[in-house]
Amino acid sequence: MTTRTAHRLSLFGDRDILQVAAVTATACALSAGLVYLGYFVHVLRVARNAPCRPERGECVLLFGKHAPGGRLDRDFEARLDRAVSLWRERPPRSVVLLGGGAADETSEAELARLGLLARGLASDAPLRLENQSRDTLQNLRNARELLGEGMRSRVTLLSSRYHLARCAWFARRLGYDFELCAAEPRLRLDARMLVRLAGEAAYVCLSDVGARWARLIGNRRMLARVS
Repeated sequence: MTTRTAHRLSLFGDRDILQVAAVTATACALSAGLVYLGYFVHVLRVARNAPCRPERGECVLLFGKHAPGGRLDRDFEARLDRAVSLWRERPPRSVVLLGGGAADETSEAELARLGLLARGLASDAPLRLENQSRDTLQNLRNARELLGEGMRSRVTLLSSRYHLARCAWFARRLGYDFELCAAEPRLRLDARMLVRLAGEAAYVCLSDVGARWARLIGNRRMLARVS
């Protein structure tokens, strides 16, 4: 079992997450699916409307992606291509590469670094690696610690279009001043993308309804988990 799989399985045994899942399922059922539909439309809109060029972000947070055996898929490749494109147009002050990996595998952050160098990025480019995280929330939490005072400046969240709504939700909860940047030039709605968007909508729905529920019942422990 990979550490990524173990991390995901551990979440299913978490009492807070089980409670949130039950509340979210109830809300979706009582609304005849309209609650979930609202989140799906939101994720779709973010994916469709996200720009490919940041306006004024001084630091780029580049999200990694699961790459078993060090093999980058087309989503990961697109994120790296976009990062290089941004660098050539207007180099940011720094680029933080996000994503850990199994103990016996190269981290997502290191794979991103190697991929950027292979694409011609200078070896002295200001790249910073965050290679301990296993999901989007951990990505942003660890980056917040790594940036320190840099958190006061606007950051650019660079990822695949389907992933950006989740990135934005967590970044807002964690106090980032951010803007989004899509890896792909446009959203292509094929069967694969619809499945991706549906999964992301479920994730954002669970996270947002859970946070609202925790606030309603005054559960600080649950709120602390997403802040």
